[in-house]
Amino acid sequence: MTHPLVTQLRFSRHEFLRGLDGLTEEDAAVHIGPMNCISWNVGHLAWHEQRYWLTRAQDVVLFPDLDTRFAYRAPMCTPSLAETLMMWHEVTAATEEFLDNLKIEVLLSELLNKGKPVGQSYGSGMQRIIYHYWYHIGETQAIRQMLGNKNLAEYVGDIEKEAPFQVG
Repeated sequence: MTHPLVTQLRFSRHEFLRGLDGLTEEDAAVHIGPMNCISWNVGHLAWHEQRYWLTRAQDVVLFPDLDTRFAYRAPMCTPSLAETLMMWHEVTAATEEFLDNLKIEVLLSELLNKGKPVGQSYGSGMQRIIYHYWYHIGETQAIRQMLGNKNLAEYVGDIEKEAPFQVG
């Protein structure tokens, strides 16, 4: 059975994508003040997922440029939404088998980077990514509102159906 924390991550991913519905390439590339554009945020979340569930957990790197273009504190850039969504979809698809097989013992164990502890467990890393999604969900909706986008997704979606509370 899939661990409830993984279900929450998948729900967060779904809600993130729902918040991008109807977004144009042009609007995804707008920088407001010092904020990154929405397309960069998509790449940034792909970077975070790759970093934890592929690189650290499995020593797999699908897109090396995620580490240079979209890492925390990377220089501002304006990628295409199509490019970052493609990377995000490929990275998250590549994590599915690993996530499906996560057990409580692994979630409680130390997340490693090249065999060395990083100071957090897999479970804490999972929570960090979930909360990271929600941060960018709010930011995306704020940017879209400032751009005048209409009929935006309302949060939180159907959590009772898609990710109800469960005890792990």
